[in-house]
Amino acid sequence: MTFSVIRSSRCIVPPAAPTPSGALDLSVIDKLLVLRCKARTLHVFSHGGVDAAKVIREALSKALVPYYPLAGRLEEPVQGELQIACTGEGVWFVEASADCTLDAVNYFDNVPMVPHDELLPDQPPDSDGVDPLVLMQVTQFTCGGFVIGLIFCHSICDGLGAAQFLNAVGEFARGLQVPSITPVWYRETLPTRQRAVNAEALKLPPLPPPMPEYQLEHASIDIPLDVINKLKHEFLDLTGKTCSAFDIVAASLWSRRTRAINLEKDTDVKLVFFANTRKILDPPLPEGFYGNCFFPVRITTSSRWLVEASDAEVVKLIQNAKTRLPIEFTKWIEGDELDDGEDPFAPPLVYTTLFISEWGRLGFNQVDYGWGRPVHVVPIQGSNIIPVGIVGSLPTPKNGIRLMTWCVEGTHLPSLIEQTMNLT
Repeated sequence: MTFSVIRSSRCIVPPAAPTPSGALDLSVIDKLLVLRCKARTLHVFSHGGVDAAKVIREALSKALVPYYPLAGRLEEPVQGELQIACTGEGVWFVEASADCTLDAVNYFDNVPMVPHDELLPDQPPDSDGVDPLVLMQVTQFTCGGFVIGLIFCHSICDGLGAAQFLNAVGEFARGLQVPSITPVWYRETLPTRQRAVNAEALKLPPLPPPMPEYQLEHASIDIPLDVINKLKHEFLDLTGKTCSAFDIVAASLWSRRTRAINLEKDTDVKLVFFANTRKILDPPLPEGFYGNCFFPVRITTSSRWLVEASDAEVVKLIQNAKTRLPIEFTKWIEGDELDDGEDPFAPPLVYTTLFISEWGRLGFNQVDYGWGRPVHVVPIQGSNIIPVGIVGSLPTPKNGIRLMTWCVEGTHLPSLIEQTMNLT
């Protein structure tokens, strides 16, 4: 996949009107060390005008008025106590052009071959190590389509929050005067965890485990909608209960991956996925909240059980774990130790742990800047040692699920593909 990208313009985009100043505290979840990273995505649009970058830049400026904290900067006045300094400085915006059509690169359908460094924004100069919270590049292709490369500070928004902001930018680009969802900060309403100070708590943390030597390989598994519906109906016939597409896909990948990697029998294997907890809080968070509010659902079983179990049995295991979510989240937020004694936000980063993230329902696929919704959204791999599967949508006009995985090393990749053939 060879083509050239020329970055023609770079600037800081400030809010279009004066915004409040001062410092805003982040929530107990926002402050987690594991979220001190940047989420990177590519959003591929098949159509756009010659002035797409200008329209999006102006809409971005307007959206930063109600979302003014995103125009600020992250600061840490006391170790571990992150805040947003509402400086109104703005976000980083890059305009670029490519010398080919999107069709020539198949709309970046082949995820491992995407030259994401060309499509993501470069770093702003003279930032003194304090980057803008949002960095965006709009790359125009000769066909009129464009790709938005986005880098988002994860300490500020989870996936739902980032998609909410982008949808607001899209609404301003389409001429709306106010966003359909009014953003609310509300970070102060999440309780501060009460940690007991005792001898155990004062111990030095254990040394991190050695870095794995394996390198994970990519595989995309396209599951048509009729296959998803067939599996859901089979589960209903067997159990008399309904299940979600996510339940089906998570169960299928976890069990098939476990067979593919051929572990010793009775090895403990773990599945981890992240559930939205906005409605679990009492009172629930209001519509418009765009911070981090999720909790890991963790399931441990033996490899022997998992490889011998039916898909329906694995789905039931996942559903049972979901029912424990309100109890476990409440215990964690109140500072109580969970039953297994683990830090839920620091599960072991080992080959026997599989992480699954659901992207299809976040809202990225609904963003419209005036020329229609994206063909698809491409996640950029964050690590080549954390086994992960991302549940997304098939590129339009297809209907179904695209399961983007980096979950096995090269020697196990053929077996994974063979194991998942009956899903496609």
